[in-house]
Amino acid sequence: MEDLDLWKNIKDGNKGALKKLHSKYFYQMCLYTIKSTEGNTALAEELVSDCFIKLWEQRNKIEIKNSVEHYLFLMLHNVIVDHFRKKRILTEPLLEKDFIAPANEKEFDDQKQYARLYKAVKKLPSQCQKVLELAVYESLSYNEIAEKLHISRNTVKTQMGRAYKQLREMLDPKDFNFFLLIKKKNSH
Repeated sequence: MEDLDLWKNIKDGNKGALKKLHSKYFYQMCLYTIKSTEGNTALAEELVSDCFIKLWEQRNKIEIKNSVEHYLFLMLHNVIVDHFRKKRILTEPLLEKDFIAPANEKEFDDQKQYARLYKAVKKLPSQCQKVLELAVYESLSYNEIAEKLHISRNTVKTQMGRAYKQLREMLDPKDFNFFLLIKKKNSH
């Protein structure tokens, strides 16, 4: 179902359509938000959920004629700005640089790729996921990961091998190569 059809059904009060829209964009929106929340996944998920609640509650007042996706990201941007405005001390001014501008089409494509990677990593067994995240996101060596998780270096190596194998099976080659590029970029 196309986004504009989903939107029409949401305006008509169809919660199933809202759920479909939520499923389609949730991870992508979380990845966008994580950048603004300095990696706080729980806060990012909360802000994205707030965005969908607001969308549902204000569905009768909202007019979307072109891109539902673009509207969602504009709405999310405003939810993020509002959140940080409320958190700041009144004497501290908000700076434009504190917020990420809504994405253009190329950035939407990149975010979709990140969302697919995020979903795939979350499907890995717990130990594989921990090891992979420490290696990729924190750029830790196998020895540092072993020390941090209180496991042997060989276990780290085995878990990384399993993670790569499973990701290669879950992702299409373009997304897997994108993952390798991210890993390489983060390891410098």
